[in-house]
Amino acid sequence: MKKICKLLFLIMMATATSNIACACTVISCAKHGEVFAASNEDDYTPFMRMWLNPPTKARYGSVCFGAPDLQIAAAMNEYGLFYDYTAQYGIDPKKYNLKNPYPGDLMFEILGKCKTVKEAMAYLDKYDYVFPSQVMLADATGNSIIFNSSTKVLRRDSYQVSTNFNIADASTKNYSCRRFDIAELALKKADKVDEPLMRAILENTHQEGNLSTQYSAVYDLKRGNVTVYLFHNFNTPYRFNLKEELKKGYRMQKIDQLFSPSFAYESYTLSHQLYRKELMMDEIRNKGLLKSTEKYLERMAQTTKRDSAFKFALLEVALQLVKDSHNQHAGGNSWAYWFALDDGYHITTYQDPKLVQAAKLFTALARQEDFDVKYLNFIREINAYVLTVLNKKEQAGILYSQVLANPADAYPISLTRAEAMLKSLGKN
Repeated sequence: MKKICKLLFLIMMATATSNIACACTVISCAKHGEVFAASNEDDYTPFMRMWLNPPTKARYGSVCFGAPDLQIAAAMNEYGLFYDYTAQYGIDPKKYNLKNPYPGDLMFEILGKCKTVKEAMAYLDKYDYVFPSQVMLADATGNSIIFNSSTKVLRRDSYQVSTNFNIADASTKNYSCRRFDIAELALKKADKVDEPLMRAILENTHQEGNLSTQYSAVYDLKRGNVTVYLFHNFNTPYRFNLKEELKKGYRMQKIDQLFSPSFAYESYTLSHQLYRKELMMDEIRNKGLLKSTEKYLERMAQTTKRDSAFKFALLEVALQLVKDSHNQHAGGNSWAYWFALDDGYHITTYQDPKLVQAAKLFTALARQEDFDVKYLNFIREINAYVLTVLNKKEQAGILYSQVLANPADAYPISLTRAEAMLKSLGKN
């Protein structure tokens, strides 16, 4: 949730999600032939995911990490090319007259097509980076770069650190970030780089409280080994080798399911507004998609009084099913349609039981009195997208037209997407 801040408020209104990430610490270091990267992912939202994307003829294999919306927060490919974001609230891409934005997720394109920072630079020279965030790219050769929409800084020393200020200010000390200082001092003093060093830096820069380090990861870029820690518990690692895991095929995994139960983490998640939705998603995984969703539909049909909490959670479940389906069928890519990126309007049709059940849930939810008219049009708009993917384009066109019929009754993001999709469908 760090890249596309300009859409976040609208998406929050439409889907009842929470705050954007305000922090994160990302580091890379190369010494004596060893090359590592590491990061703390600090956020208000738990329930983080990890997904593995096997190589194809068109793309290198990779592992990605992100929040339940499945927008990629960090990733590494099978050749050791790594990237991670930090939130940058002082950077406004609109100020820089950027002329050639990539129509989708530029970093995911780089992840699938590049082995090194040098290769990635060819993309960064061709396309403008247009999001209000900062990215560190590092590779197995020991090269790294930190960039945002206003600047690019190549690694000069044996290490680089990125936190939440414009990296252009690091050389002049025109910043205030204790996490940056702690990480830089440790890397400067280190005689060698290894997993224990990176873990120690992450431990010393992690955050607790409402804005908390949800997970941390250390990447051995030469060997492809990844070590993950849940909720700033650095005593319990989960380790895997990327190439070995990719042999097992595509896999989506909630990060907390990789670890034994943790009272601290469970207590933290209980008060989160996505908690009920995540319980329902766990039920779907454990008891089956059809059995669980049909039970939810039956409960909604039998409800004689308004049960808004259940229905809002069910809306989130339907959205998660769409996000999960898209992720798998798009080779791990973020849902470009969700963020109103141009690539999102080029729909590839396919059949997936998750989408079929999501369409049933959206259709039933659109009949409920618990939602105001803007929510109802949002539900219709997302259902229209699902129907388009399922190749039910006539039905989709009707729903998109309903959204556009009264612009004052729809969220701007729904209007933008509905108009673009009707044009794509040849209905406008």
